[in-house]
Amino acid sequence: MKMTASTTEPNQSHVPVETPHWLDHPGNVQRLYRGFIVVLAGTVLAELVVHLHPHFEVESLFAFNAWFGFLGCAAMIALAKALALLLKVRDSYYDEGAAGRVEDRGNT
Repeated sequence: MKMTASTTEPNQSHVPVETPHWLDHPGNVQRLYRGFIVVLAGTVLAELVVHLHPHFEVESLFAFNAWFGFLGCAAMIALAKALALLLKVRDSYYDEGAAGRVEDRGNT
């Protein structure tokens, strides 16, 4: 059977066309950042209007919750970095002794 040029080309009608995601556009990402900043600033400024009921004296400081959350996240990141240094293994850790284990299995 002789193949023509039309039979060797893949059928393009079944290939799905990928449309770009709305987050692929830098303008949309910039709008999200600005929106998040406005919401976060609004929650901090709401402390001026809303009467707070702090359990401890330090909680009565302006924007305490924002600073507490930021410092808590920063502390978790620092702890994770320190833990990664402690638990890190060499790049060749899994390569060492691999040949010996394969030979040992053959002898049993």
